[in-house]
Amino acid sequence: MAPMPSRLHTLALALLVAGAPAAVMAGQHEHGAAAGPAHGAGAGIVASHTVAVQPSFVVPKAAVGPLPPLPRVGYAPARPMEVVQQVFEFAARHPEVLSYVPCYCGCENPQLGHKGNHDCFVKKRAANGMVTEWEPHGIGCQICIDVGREAMLLFNSGASVTSIRGAIEKKYGAYFGSSTPTPKPPQTPPTKQAPPLKQAPPSR
Repeated sequence: MAPMPSRLHTLALALLVAGAPAAVMAGQHEHGAAAGPAHGAGAGIVASHTVAVQPSFVVPKAAVGPLPPLPRVGYAPARPMEVVQQVFEFAARHPEVLSYVPCYCGCENPQLGHKGNHDCFVKKRAANGMVTEWEPHGIGCQICIDVGREAMLLFNSGASVTSIRGAIEKKYGAYFGSSTPTPKPPQTPPTKQAPPLKQAPPSR
């Protein structure tokens, strides 16, 4: 006959059995996320992850009618005032163009937070598209004005927004390593291609 287990032996065995489920659950909690997809009822716990959905980009409405005067600034404009006014008006009238054109002056920094060349000129709009506040940064920035003016000239020549962006990227991307986080224009049927821009080195 087998010997009867001692009282101490019995107590240790009971504690060991009681602690086993907790250890198993702890192991599932710690390693369940790396175990892969669950298979069957006995599979371990799989961690879930919430994916943030980015809001779709919406181009603001174009301004129609008279525009407010440009703000007074304490510095000289980077280009002749006539050119500056033309580019500001183009930005107000054609956000569907400059909202998809990147800027290379460094205005994507946290202080300005521009998303594209449009933001270099227009700061706020009403719901109907009318400009309620201009962005004074564009008055004194040569790169902002040059990018906007070249996009304007290409658009007036009949080039598509996609080809305008490509021409701007080819010229300015060769000199500057950073640009605004500008979304790509939507795909459209092929139209007239933008002619290559002059490769004179721009300066910040």
